[in-house]
Amino acid sequence: MTPTSFGPPTARPNAVVFDLGGVLIDWNPRYLYRQLFDGDDAAMERFLAEITTPEWNLQQDAGRTWDEAVAALTRQHPEHAGLIAAYRDRWTETLGEAIGPTVAVLAELRQAGVRLFALSNWSAETFPVARPRYPFLDWFEGIVISGEVGITKPDERVYRHLLDRFGLDAASTVFIDDSAANVRAAREVGMIALPFEGADALRTALADLGLLGAPIS
Repeated sequence: MTPTSFGPPTARPNAVVFDLGGVLIDWNPRYLYRQLFDGDDAAMERFLAEITTPEWNLQQDAGRTWDEAVAALTRQHPEHAGLIAAYRDRWTETLGEAIGPTVAVLAELRQAGVRLFALSNWSAETFPVARPRYPFLDWFEGIVISGEVGITKPDERVYRHLLDRFGLDAASTVFIDDSAANVRAAREVGMIALPFEGADALRTALADLGLLGAPIS
């Protein structure tokens, strides 16, 4: 992955924006539901695909309260009331560890004096619960949480909110995300957007942009 794959910047970038889940933090509802389904992965996958869907969860990331979400879904699927409530009541069990290799890249950027920010689709209710578990979140100059502003990626308004709030120039700002749709949207607003394909590839791309030293072969 080189700068030519997303268009060369007009100048050396001076800020980097990270997505959180899937890039720096391992989050997965399966960590919780494997316990609740007693190892029946097929039943678990059906439940996650058909009941507590990603689309349902995204509404919490957009600002809907968890009480509203659980109540609405329980009315539709009363036979799953307990499993639905667990998504809220045992949400901390969906959290995994920090993704160490990416945190190491973040640490290098911090050591190099690069301005660091985060932009994440995350519920305003659950992010404060998660934040103390990951001390590296304090390294960011600013964090935009979708649930707090009521706009989720890939809506271009949330990228513009980030840029305006922190006085960032899009053409000098790198954005990193594991979602192709989110990467495309960032490019549409003029950011240097990198698809996250692992820490090694990320470090190489950041070195190509002049933000880090060349990777050691």
